[in-house]
Amino acid sequence: MRGTRFWVMYNFVPGDRRFNCDESVTYTTHGDFTFVDNLEPLVRRWRGPVSFGLYAPGDDFLPSVEAVAFLRQCGDPLVAELVSFHVIYDVDKVPVNVTDADEVLSRRQDCSRPPPWRGTVSFRKAKRLTYPVNVARNVARETAMTHFVLPSDVELYPSAHLVEQFLAMVWRNEKVLCQPRPKVFVLSIFEVNETMSPPHYKDHLTAMLKNGSAVPFHKRMCASCHTIPKAKEWTFSKETKQLDVFHVGKRHAPFDKWEPIYICTNDEPGYDERLTWEGKMDKMGQGYAMCLLDYDFMILNNAFLVHKPGIKSYKPDKWRDTLVAKQRRFVINAARLELDRIYGQRKQCVLK
Repeated sequence: MRGTRFWVMYNFVPGDRRFNCDESVTYTTHGDFTFVDNLEPLVRRWRGPVSFGLYAPGDDFLPSVEAVAFLRQCGDPLVAELVSFHVIYDVDKVPVNVTDADEVLSRRQDCSRPPPWRGTVSFRKAKRLTYPVNVARNVARETAMTHFVLPSDVELYPSAHLVEQFLAMVWRNEKVLCQPRPKVFVLSIFEVNETMSPPHYKDHLTAMLKNGSAVPFHKRMCASCHTIPKAKEWTFSKETKQLDVFHVGKRHAPFDKWEPIYICTNDEPGYDERLTWEGKMDKMGQGYAMCLLDYDFMILNNAFLVHKPGIKSYKPDKWRDTLVAKQRRFVINAARLELDRIYGQRKQCVLK
């Protein structure tokens, strides 16, 4: 049981490989079964453990199990080796076919058939259920085997050799980086045209930014949410042989709406599980808490994430707009006051 609203089946399907806490970095992510196809390109780049919070309410449970079984047997072998799945569902939408899961997972899959997520309308979408994004984020992060984690979205693909380069940087600068001042390690984020392949290295990314086939993440949706301090300087700085800290930023104006994605540990504040993906601002409270705690945001020089090909634009949605307005009021008023009481106020920190 998680709170009063969700059940969680931790390590429902664990990855085949075990990791020591200092051996790698865990990519912690989430989604419903219609997003699991992103795990193949993700693990090919990441090559480290992945912890996946799988939301499977009601009639989505069995298709979710079938999707996991198909992916483990018919997909890239790295998925079965590296990805652990944790199943989440609402207490009032308990699956009726839980006992069938073992049979589905042990059944030999027909890999010639279309994947079970293709052309399928999920129970969640059919019933217009809101997605408990922060429950899934927290579950995935908390169950990581390693000390360092990268809480991210499953459609964001990392640059090449990130795990080994990051651990080498930590060992190289252990005395400085292990000082008690709170810190996280930020990755820049980008989008590419639908016809392009996500770049693996920064030099290739820079060339794509120059010719317009890549743009900063959510440039057409919420540019201020993902613009990093010294963004222009980062973009056109040369790629180096090793990973280092390019700049140390703060979540102060004009970056008070910044929603960075970063490598961190489970010591960092969790995500507010009352918030949904549809209501937006779902990471703003956590970012505000980190500002109140005076975190250093250590922006890495060569590391980045690239969204699954396709540049997003805003699309009006009256149903979602209503949820956005309601959640915004809650975050700015109730959630902000709670965080002020817990951590104390700082004049540089704003939540609006």
